[in-house]
Amino acid sequence: MDKNSKRSEALVYHAKPTPGKIKVLPTKKYATQRDLSLAYSPGVAEPCLEIAKDVNDVYKYTAKGNLVAVISNGTAVLGLGDIGPEASKPVMEGKALLFKIFSDIDVFDIEIGTKDVEEFIQTVKNIAPTFGGINLEDIKAPESFEIEKRLVAELNIPVMHDDQHGTAIISSAALINALKLANKKAEDVKMVVSGAGSAAIACADLYVLLGVKVENILMFNSKGLLTKNNPALSQLQQKYARDIEPISLEEALKGADIFLGLSSGDLMTPEMLLGMADNPIVFAMANPDPEINYNLAIATRKDIIMATGRSDHPNQVNNVLGFPYIFRGALDVRATKINEAMKMAAVRALAALAKQPVPEQVNIAYGETKLVFGRDYIIPKPFDPRLITTVAPAVARAAMESGVALHPIEDWERYEDELAERMGSDNKMVRLLTNRAKNDPKRIIFTEADHLDVLKAAQIVLEEKIGFPILLGNKEVILELKKEIGFDAEVPIFDPKTKEEDSRRLRYADLFWKSRQRRGISLLDAQKWMRERNYFGAMMVNEGEADALVTGYSRSYPSVVKPMMQLISKAPGISIFATANMMMTNRGPMFLSDTAINPNPSADDLAKIALMTANTVRMFGMEPVIGMVSYSNFGSSNNESTSKVREAVAYLHKYFPDLVVDGEIQADFALNSDMLKAKFPFSKLADKKVNTLIFPNLESANITYKLLKELYKVDSIGPIMLGMEKPVHIFQLGASVEEMVNMAAVAVVDAQEKMSRLNDFEIKI
Repeated sequence: MDKNSKRSEALVYHAKPTPGKIKVLPTKKYATQRDLSLAYSPGVAEPCLEIAKDVNDVYKYTAKGNLVAVISNGTAVLGLGDIGPEASKPVMEGKALLFKIFSDIDVFDIEIGTKDVEEFIQTVKNIAPTFGGINLEDIKAPESFEIEKRLVAELNIPVMHDDQHGTAIISSAALINALKLANKKAEDVKMVVSGAGSAAIACADLYVLLGVKVENILMFNSKGLLTKNNPALSQLQQKYARDIEPISLEEALKGADIFLGLSSGDLMTPEMLLGMADNPIVFAMANPDPEINYNLAIATRKDIIMATGRSDHPNQVNNVLGFPYIFRGALDVRATKINEAMKMAAVRALAALAKQPVPEQVNIAYGETKLVFGRDYIIPKPFDPRLITTVAPAVARAAMESGVALHPIEDWERYEDELAERMGSDNKMVRLLTNRAKNDPKRIIFTEADHLDVLKAAQIVLEEKIGFPILLGNKEVILELKKEIGFDAEVPIFDPKTKEEDSRRLRYADLFWKSRQRRGISLLDAQKWMRERNYFGAMMVNEGEADALVTGYSRSYPSVVKPMMQLISKAPGISIFATANMMMTNRGPMFLSDTAINPNPSADDLAKIALMTANTVRMFGMEPVIGMVSYSNFGSSNNESTSKVREAVAYLHKYFPDLVVDGEIQADFALNSDMLKAKFPFSKLADKKVNTLIFPNLESANITYKLLKELYKVDSIGPIMLGMEKPVHIFQLGASVEEMVNMAAVAVVDAQEKMSRLNDFEIKI
């Protein structure tokens, strides 16, 4: 994608279908006049009077306790500099989005039109009664230091400047673990810092609290080493100024144990790195290019322990590991500030979490067999679901122990359960899926690439490194459309109807005929059908000339699934095809089966569908908890439809006793664990959170997933094909670009899984 296309895509993303990235939604009923009279006049007077009597009741009756202001004046935005408050608003909305998806905190972004420190502080103080906490963002130094210092002292709610403290907190956790691996003590190490801005100083300050001695720190700005005789240094920089003659960065690094980079790319040479002490700790966090290239650094020193700000290398120092959970813990105990004890609690919680066994979901997301504490894993991954239940409680405890908590937590087990429930607000599954695909991209056929949206999806798949597209369709049309959307990468294009593909088409036809000649297929029929791109594409996958296939954008599902069933064999041990849809609900991902193939499955079919769906759920790093749904509960009806579900469950209980599955059960009981436990405590689903529903017939499954999709705008991935030997997947008619990209990622992950199983089989043989 060229620069103009990327620019256009970014602008459309922010403008359509609704401008901006956040909105406000009501949390109370508003359907009747009675509801409205309670919401506003006259009912609203009652909480107003209660708050007037006791101001702390504002937390009881309003959203203040879960509302954070992200505030900026736009003087130091990203890498854009002083662009003004209005221009900074998209960034602040982005920060609001991160707060919501990672910790379920609501945000109002506030852009203040002043550069005057006093005016800024007074404005924030005047609006502070609205909020439970304040996140300062993108304010230039040194004013940012003064603003934060004053607001922390003068307000009784949590205030934090994430630009300063976020990187400091995350990298401090990394430092604790790096020192442990290097077998070094904080008080003994020599540190060199490249960069003397707010983030660098905040990092150094926190490292000092960990035990690093100020006199062992050499700090550089763009002009060179900070020295005492430099009158241009700020008061905060003076702390790290040395009373020595200036030396070069190369000289400073000789024998150094730690390099902290928060400056600009490619400042450190291999020679500088070679001059450092044994087991050097290098945090090269300039973005987008680190102070030394990661691969170059690893090749130069085998004993290096390295972190960067980039997601494509191990040990990413990412602020999203910190600020959502720090504010979550602070808000939940109504902390009056975020103090050093709370920051340090977050540091130690992150460091400790990296030493714990990693959930399979995280291993799968990052394409790892098993992430283990070591040089390539010193801080948790941003996708780790344990972050909210680890960091937030640690921060809350520290607030209580340091005397700044006004609402102490008494039941910690219940609190952690509540935090876990908030995870539903962040459906990480798409990001997990995409990330896993990127770890081992595959060749993926798009059979309808002469349609604009399909081509756009293929372009994204390539540019996001999800897979390597192979385009089928009218070559002239595809080339024209590529030019139109700025898709200038060279990718394979095949048109099965052209003379250019005669040889390949005839070879495929012969193979197809030989496999189906005793099932009514003539050679002439096979040759005719191989002109059709779905047949042609399926044969490419069969012959190993592609790894996966996606299709179905412009044709009905039955017409597309037919050639796949004719050409693609069932997987070993499988006797039935089926489909599942993954729905991104507010309770987390839900898998629904069978949504597209079997009109009225038998009891035997239902059991097989449940087992295949369970395997698919595990492919996404989750453990299946399956409700076999019907209109009755545990034998309350003996209709044929309910009896077959009951029979399927009995089979699964007998032969797969470790599988968490039960039924027949009504959908509301399956999804409401309290109601289920009260009425049917014997169920295997009692005290479990159901994440998979198996329906008694195609009608109920298909209707349910499409209702969820359209009425509640629930994102759907699927239908995911189950039971096929090769990774082929079919879009719903008219699928969106996003849906097609997601299905392509599914196809890549499916190909990874199938190849892994094949390799395992070959090894065992």
